[in-house]
Amino acid sequence: MSRKYFGTDGIRGHVGQSPITPDFVMRLGYAAGKVLAHDASGSTRPTVLIGKDTRLSGYMLEAALEAGFSAAGVDVMLAGPMPTPAVAYLTRALRLSAGVVISASHNPYHDNGIKFFSASGNKLPDTVELAIEAALESPLACVSSEKLGKARRLDDARGRYIEFCKSTFPNELDLRGLKLVVDCAHGAAYHIAPDVFHELGAEVVAIGNQPNGLNINDGVGATEPEALARAVREHGADLGIALDGDADRLLMVDASGRVYNGDELLYLMVRDRHQNGGIDGAVGTLMTNMAVESALNTMGIGFARAKVGDRYVLETLLERGWQVGGEGSGHLLFLDKHTTGDGIISALQVLSALRRADSRLERAIADMQLWPQTLLNVRIQRGFDWQSSPALIAAKQAAESTLGSDGRVLIRPSGTEPLLRVMVEARDPELARSLAERLVESVAA
Repeated sequence: MSRKYFGTDGIRGHVGQSPITPDFVMRLGYAAGKVLAHDASGSTRPTVLIGKDTRLSGYMLEAALEAGFSAAGVDVMLAGPMPTPAVAYLTRALRLSAGVVISASHNPYHDNGIKFFSASGNKLPDTVELAIEAALESPLACVSSEKLGKARRLDDARGRYIEFCKSTFPNELDLRGLKLVVDCAHGAAYHIAPDVFHELGAEVVAIGNQPNGLNINDGVGATEPEALARAVREHGADLGIALDGDADRLLMVDASGRVYNGDELLYLMVRDRHQNGGIDGAVGTLMTNMAVESALNTMGIGFARAKVGDRYVLETLLERGWQVGGEGSGHLLFLDKHTTGDGIISALQVLSALRRADSRLERAIADMQLWPQTLLNVRIQRGFDWQSSPALIAAKQAAESTLGSDGRVLIRPSGTEPLLRVMVEARDPELARSLAERLVESVAA
């Protein structure tokens, strides 16, 4: 059965346009509630936790979800604005049936979405998502009045999650003497992230912590780290930490304002574990910089590439029994710390590695320089069979022959537009660009 609504990270779209409308979201709550009620044991009334980011539309969608779950006979706990990974943690800690997050992550305020977590704090299995899609085909109904779900607010959600984040930082270490700028992207961690780092001893300057419902990710956060870089320099801070709107991704900035992406932070964390107890392997994605793979291979550490998306990184980690993975966008996973990507916890792992090594971020990553990448988009006709194009095949083979072991070529279609994404990576930036341009020309030939 093919998916109609669910993508790789839940359901997402423009508010007011299908499927992000109050009537659809109420039906979604009802359909999910019926699936969860069917899976619940007879002695347990299913209960779901709903969290959201700071978008104005979250109020409307929260109410619609609550009504749908109630109509299906499912109780609801409301956490208010909470990071996506916080909902995953609280769902597991409170032994609930599922967790729901209302967020469009790094997108602008006029988008929103719905994503689900299972009782174990993981993304829903494909079988459950497909069951919810099937239930959406049935008309909205309502259980009898005495079986309607009830709703209550989870008043201590913030405190519970702050303590959980702090528990992932080594007891023998602290952050005293560090001055940090923490950019919350005017998102879900605005009232949480600064307190986590402060309570571990750091002096914290918070930015992007004044949400108004419309400014999430607007000029701040992990998608626009320039604001953080400026603030780090202005305040003379040691480090900057940038989260996105739902706080599941991380970028960092050193004292000079230089930005470090997820690939670099992944390398730092894997090397730290290699030096302090060992690590079997790590997972990146098709887009992970080849310098990371080369460096890990030199250390004798296994490396596997998953499809782009933290969902696929997680799947590959579970398949191989490994614990650490991530992607350049800043989604980092430490499965011995949390079941899902968490920007705050990822930052704490980086900080603990720097504390153990008594090093600064720029020194800790100085021995691993990313290879230059050129990424070009080329528009194609819908239905164009790019994998069978003789001109493109020949150009790709020629490029790979030229690069040898000093680079790679990656061609993949966009999931949303009639585009091919052509990426060439090489030690020589000019070579990467010229080869990418030749590949693009071959598509038009």
